[in-house]
Amino acid sequence: MPQTPNAPESADVIVVGAGPAGSAAAYHLARQGRDVLLLEKSEFPREKVCGDGLTPRAVRHLIRMGIDTDGPGWHRNRGVRFFSHGAVVEIDWRENTRFPGYGLTRSRHDFDEILARRASEAGARLHTATRVTEPVLDRTGRVRGVAARVGAGQEPAVFEAPLVIAADGVAARLAVALGVDRVSRRPMATAIRRYHHSAARHDNPYLDIWADLRAGPGSPPLAGYGWIFPMGDGRVNVGLGLVHGAPSGQPDTRRLLDAWLARTPSEWGLTDPGSADGPVRGAALPMGFSRLPHYTRGMLLAGDSGGMVSPWSGEGIAYAIEAGELAAETAATALTRPAGPSRERVLQRYPLEIHRRLGRYYRLGNLWADLQTKPAFTSFLSRRIVTSPAAMRYLTRLLVNVTDDGNGRDTPDRVVNALVRAVPAQVPRKRR
Repeated sequence: MPQTPNAPESADVIVVGAGPAGSAAAYHLARQGRDVLLLEKSEFPREKVCGDGLTPRAVRHLIRMGIDTDGPGWHRNRGVRFFSHGAVVEIDWRENTRFPGYGLTRSRHDFDEILARRASEAGARLHTATRVTEPVLDRTGRVRGVAARVGAGQEPAVFEAPLVIAADGVAARLAVALGVDRVSRRPMATAIRRYHHSAARHDNPYLDIWADLRAGPGSPPLAGYGWIFPMGDGRVNVGLGLVHGAPSGQPDTRRLLDAWLARTPSEWGLTDPGSADGPVRGAALPMGFSRLPHYTRGMLLAGDSGGMVSPWSGEGIAYAIEAGELAAETAATALTRPAGPSRERVLQRYPLEIHRRLGRYYRLGNLWADLQTKPAFTSFLSRRIVTSPAAMRYLTRLLVNVTDDGNGRDTPDRVVNALVRAVPAQVPRKRR
């Protein structure tokens, strides 16, 4: 990969963060002939807390980026298997005119590097070990670049561009520096995960989801789910996602993980001594557009920095890549206009368009996440809904947002699409 520069550089667009959102933005900008700098604080490969599962929605975006998902390290799955109160329900992905009929798993240890390399191959200038510290503003308060610390010596540098795409993760330091704070009423979740060796489950064709989580016998159901995702390399990714859960990495959360794994079949080997491969790692999930606005003063937010994790499922990769592509399209179009009101009108379309695509779905999902914090609802869900194959054919479409809106629609697609369309539209604005 390209080495970190010794001197500041300028570009048409600066993208901060080489996760899925940032690499997608850089790739699509470079494909449109724009000079783009992609700045990443770490070196690759690097660890990232994630379930490593990629739904058909995410696979669609990888295909759009021209990424080869048939080689070593990619493991296909055919659907989701739900466990709850002794019942097992399998739901296959349905291929339609929008999405493929399969999902994938890939370790985030090198997944992000694959996307960053793809952006670099398209022409983006990637600089790793470049820790962006703050936005650089002009006299009017508009972003004109970023300040950074570069390399092992953390030498100061300034990078300049008329537009910046902030894809710098959940901490969202650039957004916070501009006063773009978290919307406090939007849901947050905690995710923890650990890899385990499992000869019995590592190449399973389904993603496993456990819905009946409890802190102990007789305790109320928890808001969230457990997962066991096959990696195809002898390992599974095992984790918990908890809405309004305990802070990541706290002892009670880890004990909950171990207590849940003790309920899994012994032949899976997940409680065998030595099955664990690495430590438990945790992270926060900012969900449901929990940071607004998504554009301000020459800076566009994409991915976790904009709180774009789905409140339905905790999925973030698909929506990060989608937002990155939309941010790139908006920025490229804006740069065809002269600086001033004409360019600004184009940039203001970004939050409107991302809200048009996902606003109703996320608004309904925020209600879903809130309902999960009510024990009576979570109990009904885990006992009556998750255990019903008919109900899960509909609910799975909602959870992963893979409905067709064309001639290939079936009854679940029609019902789910109608439900989402029934949610009142809302102009995106910052709310506390």
